[in-house]
Amino acid sequence: MKSIRLLIVEDDRQIAEIQRRFVERVDYVELCGIAHSLADARDQIDVLKPDLVLLDVYFPDGSGLDLLRELRAGDSATDVILITAAKEVDTLRSALRGGVFDYILKPLVFERLQEALQRYRTHLSALERLDNVAQKEVDALLPRTQPEPTQDASPRLPKGIDALTLDKIRDVLRHNDGCDGWSAEAAGAEIGASRTTARRYLEHLVSAGELSAEVNYGAVGRPERRYRWVTRDTDPTAREKA
Repeated sequence: MKSIRLLIVEDDRQIAEIQRRFVERVDYVELCGIAHSLADARDQIDVLKPDLVLLDVYFPDGSGLDLLRELRAGDSATDVILITAAKEVDTLRSALRGGVFDYILKPLVFERLQEALQRYRTHLSALERLDNVAQKEVDALLPRTQPEPTQDASPRLPKGIDALTLDKIRDVLRHNDGCDGWSAEAAGAEIGASRTTARRYLEHLVSAGELSAEVNYGAVGRPERRYRWVTRDTDPTAREKA
C-alpha cells in the first residue's frame, strides 16, 4: 500500500513541531506540508491533495470546523483527524457531523496518534480491496456500529504495558507529585527502568486521563515533557494548550 500523504494544520509552531516529529516516526506516513493558518491550509490542500489532515480547531483567521465543512461540501477526498484542546460537546457534535475520521484531545500523545494513523491505514486498505459491499463490510468500516464492551469486561492493556510496572509508575507520581512534575528519566530512575520504558508508561497514563503532560522548553536542548498526577481539583483549562 502506498504511503499516507499527510498535512499538519496547526497555528502554534511549537505544537506543530511536536506533531511533525511524531508523524516522522511512522514509516508509512509521508509529511507533505505544515500550514499555520486556514488560508495557508486551503492553498496547500488545493495544490498538494493530501490523503489526511491533522487539523486544529482554533485559528486567528477562523475555525478549523469551517475548513472541515468546506472540504465535505466540496466532496474533497482528503480525510481529517481533529487534534484540539476543544472539549465542548457542541464542538464534538460538529466534528462528527462534518465526518472527521477521529477526534484527539490535546496534549497529543504519540501512541494515540499512532493508533489513529494505523486505523486509518487499515480503513484505506479495506476500501481498496472492495468491489462492492455487503452489510458486514459496512459494519467493519464504521467503528461506531461495533458493539460496546460489557461493563464487567476486564480492561485490556495495550501491548508493551505491564500492570505491575504501571502500578509502580502510578504510585510514584501519586505520592511524589513535585511542583515541576516528573520527567521520563526521573520516573524511570525511581522505578529502576529506562527513560524509554518510563515514557511509554507515562504516555499511556496521559492517554487514560490519569496524568497531564506539559512541554518544558528550556534555554538549550530539546523540549522535555513533564508529567503530573491529575487530581480532582485540577483545573482542566490550565492544560488546554499543553
